[in-house]
Amino acid sequence: QVQLVESGGGLVQAGGSLRLTCAASGRTFSNYAMGWFRQAPGKEREFVAAISWGGKNTRYADSVKGRFTISRDNAKNTMYLQMNSLKPEDTAVYYCNPASMERLWSTSRSWGQGTQVTVSS
Repeated sequence: QVQLVESGGGLVQAGGSLRLTCAASGRTFSNYAMGWFRQAPGKEREFVAAISWGGKNTRYADSVKGRFTISRDNAKNTMYLQMNSLKPEDTAVYYCNPASMERLWSTSRSWGQGTQVTVSS
């Protein structure tokens, strides 16, 4: 089983950028498609982006297309989310998890602690 730790969140002004990192332990990281998800206060958790096991295929929520880029480095057991042109509505706790590229949702029922992203207007 893959253990995941999210990092890289913080406070940024609207229009700014952040890069989130998802560090995985375990030798099976490269076997999984992976995804980023987020949950804003008072809202349901939602899909943000997903990447196939080899990194060739990516999917994005409409709300982040053209602004966020998901990538992974299987040699480092790490996945990234580059977030540009951030908006206040991007404020949320961001989580990474194994994901389904078809259902655009997590394939794991458990979630890590996530990393807080706060975008000020």
